[in-house]
Amino acid sequence: MATMVDVAARAGVSVATVSHVLNDTRPVLPHTRQAVLDAVDALGYTPNALARSLVTSRTRSIGLAVSAISNPYFTDILQGVEARALEQGYGLLLADPHDDPRHERKVVQLLHERRVDGLIVAPSADPDALLRYLGRHKVPTVFLDRLVEAPAGHSFAFDQVCTENAAPMARLVTHLAERGHRRIGLVAGLSGLSTTTERISGYRHGLAGAGLPYDERLVAHGDSVTDAAERATGALLSLGAPPTALVTANNAMTIGALRTLRERGLSVPDDLALCCFDDFAWADLFAPRLTVISQPSKEIGDQAVRLLLERLAEPELPGRTVRLPCAFVHRGSCGCAETLRPESSESSESSAKGSLS
Repeated sequence: MATMVDVAARAGVSVATVSHVLNDTRPVLPHTRQAVLDAVDALGYTPNALARSLVTSRTRSIGLAVSAISNPYFTDILQGVEARALEQGYGLLLADPHDDPRHERKVVQLLHERRVDGLIVAPSADPDALLRYLGRHKVPTVFLDRLVEAPAGHSFAFDQVCTENAAPMARLVTHLAERGHRRIGLVAGLSGLSTTTERISGYRHGLAGAGLPYDERLVAHGDSVTDAAERATGALLSLGAPPTALVTANNAMTIGALRTLRERGLSVPDDLALCCFDDFAWADLFAPRLTVISQPSKEIGDQAVRLLLERLAEPELPGRTVRLPCAFVHRGSCGCAETLRPESSESSESSAKGSLS
């Protein structure tokens, strides 16, 4: 196996120069750099990642803590993170926090102890312990999908990337109201998540815009998971005056709602119109196909890596929040004829805000 000494001898330079080229720790003349790279290629030299990390204090690795195993939405985000990270020469260490605050804190510490250069995290509904740990150790961090608020006295800047939630949810409710529905139910997500709060706000805004009253009995929490969504949908259908249309606030809860409808022998959209927040790979395999809000999952992952690498390069940057637009995908579950082209939902442009400290 070729060594750095072999590379230096072939390129006609010192071992220190080879180290500077491979670790990018000092400027090197272009022709000298090229000679080193040519020698690396010719000899098939593979740098020692551990030795490099000792020289640079960087491992060129990113820790990713998302519930990708249990939620297909995060699986799509993972693909975006991985593609951008590999393009930039970074590897990934993945952990699943299971949306549990205590487990979240543990897995993030484990990732940090493995000397990742920074973290990308989809935070739980109670991230206080996580924020204290990250702030205490000054870990470069990007939060994705769910926004967090820094606790009082927190002086550590972090970045966030998510989609618009309120306006796209209002778009679904408005669409159902335009179809003549007056009792529109919502299967909402886990309390405490910013996505849940914002999507409920959008639901209420959509009702108000259509001149419909808000009835808290028509909102049931599916806790962002399938089983709870089954129970929530059953509770809504058991009301004395059940909804004639239903909006589900993420893809896992959509599956739960559809299971309950099937168990009760109800068809979509003949017995109940259905619109969903989140698109997923098999949404167009149902009959009828699902009308959804589609989030740019892979772009969320891509943007998260971009923000993290920028923070690694400039640690003193103020905290930034980037929001990405969603698209309204009009299929048949709402009771309409299908429109195959996605429509851009109302949203603000991607924005960068000041420090969240």
